[in-house]
Amino acid sequence: MQITNLNPDTDIGASGWLVEIDDHRILLDAGMHPKREGRDALPSYSKTGHLDVDAIAISHCHHDHVGSLPVACRRFPRAHVLMTELSYFIAERVLHNSVNVMTRQRDELGIREYPLYSHDEVDDITPQFQGFRYNREIEWAAYQKSRAGLPSPTLEFFDAGHTLGSAGILLRGKKETMFYTGDVCFHDQTILRAARFGGVKADVLVMETTRGNRETPKDFTREKEIERLVAAIHEAQKRKGCILIPSFALGRTQEMLALLALLMREGKLKEQPIYIGGLGRVFTEIYDLEAHRTNRRRTDLQLHEALQLIVLEKGQAEKMKLSGGKIFVITAGMMSENTAAHDLAARMIGDERQSIFFVGYADPDSPAGRLRSAKQGETFVFSPSAGRMARECDLQEFDLTAHANREELLEFVGQVSPRAVLLGHGDDAARHWFEEQIRERWPKIKIFQPKPGVPIQA
Repeated sequence: MQITNLNPDTDIGASGWLVEIDDHRILLDAGMHPKREGRDALPSYSKTGHLDVDAIAISHCHHDHVGSLPVACRRFPRAHVLMTELSYFIAERVLHNSVNVMTRQRDELGIREYPLYSHDEVDDITPQFQGFRYNREIEWAAYQKSRAGLPSPTLEFFDAGHTLGSAGILLRGKKETMFYTGDVCFHDQTILRAARFGGVKADVLVMETTRGNRETPKDFTREKEIERLVAAIHEAQKRKGCILIPSFALGRTQEMLALLALLMREGKLKEQPIYIGGLGRVFTEIYDLEAHRTNRRRTDLQLHEALQLIVLEKGQAEKMKLSGGKIFVITAGMMSENTAAHDLAARMIGDERQSIFFVGYADPDSPAGRLRSAKQGETFVFSPSAGRMARECDLQEFDLTAHANREELLEFVGQVSPRAVLLGHGDDAARHWFEEQIRERWPKIKIFQPKPGVPIQA
């Protein structure tokens, strides 16, 4: 088995893994790097040379895992595209939105390479998409004739509990097996239940390491974090300011909306409108429509019925009055420029009445990451367009992550009992923590931290 990490960097970036097994090849994920621009944001598809692949399998529809799918389909024209049935309902919308974002960045930032693909190209490739239920074995190379006359390896999606449609992927060859975690959550969230990876065994494990640099406090509970959030919202509303919760349109937005709806239903928060972005509303409707297909805690909770949702119009974030305890759950967890989350934050950062609450991951080099690291009263560069700002607002972080804690992932390594582990999707400190812990607990397991584009014989 040969595995090549196509992420052009060693951090959380453009996810893409080329796996060669039984004389067949499959690409696991086709993402875009959130911190890079133009073609530099793509996986290193050039590292595959003239090789073709039989299939492309998508773990979930976050941009860093699916954002370059049309480019991958262009590179590998014979490949069928496999994903879960829930991702099937989302992928096309994500890609069309990506075209819109790239077109805007071309016009506003002068990135001439954008868009890297068009709306027409997205429409052209969608007939290649195939959606499958969890825990169904699929012969992914059966579409192409084997060069060695071998039977097709198989693929099985396992519910990863990270976001709607997310999956771990088990590859079974004639003699070897490999499991790819994708992004995984081993604890229940407000809507989604924990990953269902029980019983997974594999010779090789490719594992995310997002939270490897973050120790979980011994007294930590999600319930305590929610209590802190409720108290913080009450304090913010006493000041007559507003609350901004930046969140990713798919997953984080719906989890936060569900939490707010339940808190209002229980009388812990007052009932009031919640302001959201347009893309967040689209995915919220899909969450509601597909509730019956989803392994979720509250199948009866319809977000569009439980909440009064108000979609911000273009430019409204720059003009509306920031008072009265308004709550914004706004798309763009990284607060990228030219988003409502960025524009609202730029107005709120210097006002001590306002509150910005982070509930998920933010890259340290993004506007959100720079804001999170700024101390009270400190002047910092929020973004090139906003420039230097003094942080006077209330800023708090709440650990309501959709990623597995590092201790949970470490236990999963023991469950899988692989001969080799490949560590990815995490920064240097995160990956090194896992390597040290695995080496100490299971010294016979081979550990790799694959460099970009360098094949690993696992």
